[in-house]
Amino acid sequence: MDLWQGTQDGDAAQEELAASGMTDGLPVVPPTRARVERMLAQCGFDADETVATLPPLFVAATWRDIAVNAVMAGCRPEYLPVVGAAIEALAAPEFNLIGIATTTGCAAPLVIVNGPIAGRIGMNAQNNALGPGNRANATIGRAVSLALRNIGGAVPGEVDMATLGQPAKYTCCIAENEAASPWEPLHVERGFDAGASVVTVVGIAGTVEVIDSVSSSGAGLAQTFAHSMLIAGSVGSGGILGGGEPLIVLPPEHATAFHRDGYSKQKTKAAIFERAVLPFEKLAPAVRVHLAPLRTEAPLRVAEKADDVMLVVAGGVGAKAIYAPTWSGTTRAVSRAIRA
Repeated sequence: MDLWQGTQDGDAAQEELAASGMTDGLPVVPPTRARVERMLAQCGFDADETVATLPPLFVAATWRDIAVNAVMAGCRPEYLPVVGAAIEALAAPEFNLIGIATTTGCAAPLVIVNGPIAGRIGMNAQNNALGPGNRANATIGRAVSLALRNIGGAVPGEVDMATLGQPAKYTCCIAENEAASPWEPLHVERGFDAGASVVTVVGIAGTVEVIDSVSSSGAGLAQTFAHSMLIAGSVGSGGILGGGEPLIVLPPEHATAFHRDGYSKQKTKAAIFERAVLPFEKLAPAVRVHLAPLRTEAPLRVAEKADDVMLVVAGGVGAKAIYAPTWSGTTRAVSRAIRA
């Protein structure tokens, strides 16, 4: 990507940048040479180093390219390593960014940050973690989305063919509330050291609020979550409810209730998986005919196996969780270490 050579500030800059096709519709910070070089210098990255080859157009994403989008999104320089790790993760073949970025579905990346860097840069893992109010969360997620458009080529209406889209296409980024979790954090579960700083990207197809403020047993909570995940409209081509790695973001209150009843993270996953079953007969007749050659006699499940259910603890006070079905195409979550 080229550095911004146009008007530096004010309304004229916003009009010029919007006309160039580089923005997401919201005002951006003009990515001038001084701003981009200052960000790169603070992080010590080689501007010309290729971080990833980014689908859907498979363009090389250098640190300079990523910094341009991070500046436009409003990132502080210390956020750049997180954005870069997220871009590297998105480019992994198993994430299937070419599918997510070009589908008529509403898929979008959710960025989850674990480890010490989340606290150092002031990320929000507590109240309103998925909402507005925190610069790091908002701008890191936005920088990733801008990079998908400006580097990878996922321009809405041209390559990104989403029928409706979703707000997560603007920004979707949280940190896990590791301090309030009774379980091992996501990055440790995925094979990283507890002291490592890690980004995990998940291709989500939206969010569903799950409320249960009365169940105190693990079995009762598992039943509530399982029933909230039975969304027939998210059935993929293989007869799975979603893309196979459904994500539940649990508030500390729910996670603690499971733990208090003797439920490890693995036992919680299994309890939800066992209950999240949709009878084939619940589907519309034409859908049943379409899926019949692809299925066995088993009912539809939210994933192939219990361990595919992803659990992340975030949020503050309250018994409100979020279920994020993964895209009904083929996608897997990907984690990458964040450079110091």
